[in-house]
Amino acid sequence: MFWTRLASGIVLVVIAILSLGIGGSVLALLLLAISLIAYRELLAAFRAKPEKESRSGGSGKSFLRIHGLEAVGFAGIFAYYAAVFFSGSEILRWVCVVGVFLASMFVYVFTFPKYHAGQVAASFFSFLYAPVMLSFVYLTRAETQGAHIVWLILISSWGSDTCAYAVGMLIGKKRIFPRLSPKKSLEGCIGGVAGAALIGGLYGFFWVERLFPDQTVAGLIAFICGASAVMSQVGDLAASGIKRNHNIKDYGSLIPGHGGIMDRFDSMIVTAPVIYFLTALLIR
Repeated sequence: MFWTRLASGIVLVVIAILSLGIGGSVLALLLLAISLIAYRELLAAFRAKPEKESRSGGSGKSFLRIHGLEAVGFAGIFAYYAAVFFSGSEILRWVCVVGVFLASMFVYVFTFPKYHAGQVAASFFSFLYAPVMLSFVYLTRAETQGAHIVWLILISSWGSDTCAYAVGMLIGKKRIFPRLSPKKSLEGCIGGVAGAALIGGLYGFFWVERLFPDQTVAGLIAFICGASAVMSQVGDLAASGIKRNHNIKDYGSLIPGHGGIMDRFDSMIVTAPVIYFLTALLIR
């Protein structure tokens, strides 16, 4: 299991490095694919589908069937990423978000009582949670210095996860979320934040400061990575909470040793918009 997880992790890191380095359509298409899968994993976790399909279990036929709310979400994801990639218009992105909400209400009303209100809410939440939040990876990469700033997302998410795991394994004792995530320790959480801040500061000092000759940005980048690492851990715990609320172990089985897309990208989903907004506010 360890070696499977390690191999999968290495493949994911390589794909992430290549896609972030290339950017453009390659990154946009990868994020679109990840968003579509993550959206469906969340719908499955929330059981946001008609009662008849819920009772049919996990048959292949049921898995391939797309119901009304899901169709709205998929169409919205394609439209949203088209707006992100082809236009760059913030207004069009908001049109897509509001459009998905209104279309979901339309499906709810005109198919009543096929769906419960909670399922409609879960569907729209899933659209915001994964596809919209993940789009900030692309939006960060598309900024003027995005080719260099986008790496802060990996540092604050996967870098923080690695540091937290290492510190927790070595000295972790105090369990601070025993019901939500029994293996997480206070020491590990602090190590994850400190590790991300340190890596970010070093990256800023040795690389990013070349781009801002009139500014000292290493300290700012360390702060941004540390703050984002806090939110990264919140994102990880929130995704775990959803699984516990719905009595599932993993969101899927797509990634050997890791589970589904949501199991691996839960922290990056939260980190991406935080990095985008903090760098826009603090680094100019």
